[in-house]
Amino acid sequence: MIELLPPGADHVIALRASGQVSADDLQQAIDAIEALKKTQSRVSLYAEIDEMRWMTLTAILRDLGYGLTQIGDIAHYHRAAVVTDRHWVRPLAKLESRLFKPLEVRVFGTHHKDAAKEWVRQLPQAAAPDRAAG
Repeated sequence: MIELLPPGADHVIALRASGQVSADDLQQAIDAIEALKKTQSRVSLYAEIDEMRWMTLTAILRDLGYGLTQIGDIAHYHRAAVVTDRHWVRPLAKLESRLFKPLEVRVFGTHHKDAAKEWVRQLPQAAAPDRAAG
């Protein structure tokens, strides 16, 4: 199951995955992301996944397919904060952060939820104007 959570910022999608995640559950998250992309120039994701047991095969395939469609639109994404104490998530997050630049992915332990929420709410700062050039 995927439950959408209060995002904490206009550009954030927040969710909690628990139990079994089906393709329909995943589609709910995809639809929320796509709707937000229509109104925000950058989108960030906050995900709690400690209670997730497994994904159905169709959910895995939908997740993979959606991810591949987003490669050409990756500049629309800013950050992904994953909150979990499951150690197998860390290497996957590190790989995703390297493969899908400029998306920055970080894993936070469950006792650092507040730090994860604060980090994902931040948007990139505009470069300061060069005062010497004027």
